[in-house]
Amino acid sequence: MKKVLVVEDEAAIREFIVINLKRSGYDVLEAENGQEALRRYDANEDIDVVLLDIMMPVMNGMEACKELRKRSSTVGIIMLTAKTEEMDKVNGLLSGADDYVTKPFSPSELTARVDSVYRRVSMMTGVQPEQDIITLGEFSLDTRSRVLFRSGRPIELTQVEYQILEFLFRSPNTAVSRVDILHHVWGEGYFGEEKIVDVNIRRLRMKVEETPSSPKHLMTIWGIGYKWVE
Repeated sequence: MKKVLVVEDEAAIREFIVINLKRSGYDVLEAENGQEALRRYDANEDIDVVLLDIMMPVMNGMEACKELRKRSSTVGIIMLTAKTEEMDKVNGLLSGADDYVTKPFSPSELTARVDSVYRRVSMMTGVQPEQDIITLGEFSLDTRSRVLFRSGRPIELTQVEYQILEFLFRSPNTAVSRVDILHHVWGEGYFGEEKIVDVNIRRLRMKVEETPSSPKHLMTIWGIGYKWVE
């Protein structure tokens, strides 16, 4: 069964989320802070998606997100925040989250976001296709194991980072729009904003570029989007 961990310190909000996810067919676990979330995850490693509030006592959502990402590169992580500042969203994504939802949110929006992340998790952990290695210069992307190698050394990617990179690798030296990336990775029914693409590109550059501020491979094409240069 599809399993979600809801981490929220406000009981009323947590109950609202749990009820709606159960109605949508999810098996739901609960935690009220980051430390409890990690204990829950360690005891239930078949969790597919984690919803993490940012502002929590004991251990906040950002710290919990980093720890969860150390444990798994495939578990889906969605940050919940009552704040609207851009840096909250950016920092959440840079900490390893796949998406964010700003409070207040409707049941339909929440369910759509969880469904979208769950589909990506299912693709990552399900049956893999025949081995297909895409080699571009010193980089090789193994689409069976979903691992990126640079000169033979593996680079760990999250599910979102992998999907963006594979999309770019299959059309090297070709500009791809932010909208195309958004639709490919998050789906055409995505409720969020295009800037989620930019933040994940920034995170990818930190992993693949020697000097992320002066990239040589993952290039910005102003007014269009991005492309991978061999």
